[in-house]
Amino acid sequence: MRARVALGALLLLVASLDARAVVRAAGRSTAEASGEMAREVAVRAAGRSTAEASGEMIVKTPAEAARALLARYHEDPTRIDRARELLESALRTERRVDTLVTLSRACFLAGDVRAKTPEDKLAAYDRGREIGERAVELAPRDEEAHVWFALNTGRWGQTKGVLRSLFLLPTVFRELDIILSLNPRSVRGHALAGNVYLEVPPLFGGDRAKAEEHFKKGLEIAPRFTVLRIDLARLYIATGRYDEARRQLRAVLAERAPTSLADWTVKDQPRARELLESIKDRK
Repeated sequence: MRARVALGALLLLVASLDARAVVRAAGRSTAEASGEMAREVAVRAAGRSTAEASGEMIVKTPAEAARALLARYHEDPTRIDRARELLESALRTERRVDTLVTLSRACFLAGDVRAKTPEDKLAAYDRGREIGERAVELAPRDEEAHVWFALNTGRWGQTKGVLRSLFLLPTVFRELDIILSLNPRSVRGHALAGNVYLEVPPLFGGDRAKAEEHFKKGLEIAPRFTVLRIDLARLYIATGRYDEARRQLRAVLAERAPTSLADWTVKDQPRARELLESIKDRK
């Protein structure tokens, strides 16, 4: 019996040494092998097996896995929830900027698409704002960190009510200045600037001419970024330019290669139809 136990222990030791030798022979440390296991988990979190991922770029991090989910949320909106859960879980053990930025974006989408009540929307945007601010603190020159912090802040204020959220305006205007100084061609930066100038009363800095300028600049840079056409159409409706609004809305519906297929399918197409219906008798 003792001989069998000793033989078993010896075999286990050899197996362990062989496994490490295989790892070393592949030119990797055991830590690198552990990292590969983590990447496999991320692949599975994106809803694919490692076999399905073969021949493609393997999703390597929680942020990349989450972005893969968010890119196709129009096929299954619960992918937004899965992306948030994956990123929140990752934040328990690390503080990578791309994880924070992607989570801030996922919170924004959760508020726009998944939340059913104003309270749920406010909670999602508030979480996105909190996470976005942490990303900005860690990476003050990261454009995307500032973008999603500002977008969540702006959307929280819009949902709460502009007049009840005026205290946020200095933060939003500061973030806009930073975003467009970091990247004057930031499409989301121009979209946000246009919305702020459109929604805020003139007494507090609103300016429809500036809003139009930013929407048009964004479309100049990215003509297939369809939410900009929705926003420009809203401005045209607000100023009684109904034919121009119809042109923008019909362009949204006719778009065949939108920058974000998910946003176009879930948000922009329905909104374009809704706005066209609202002005069908206007001249």
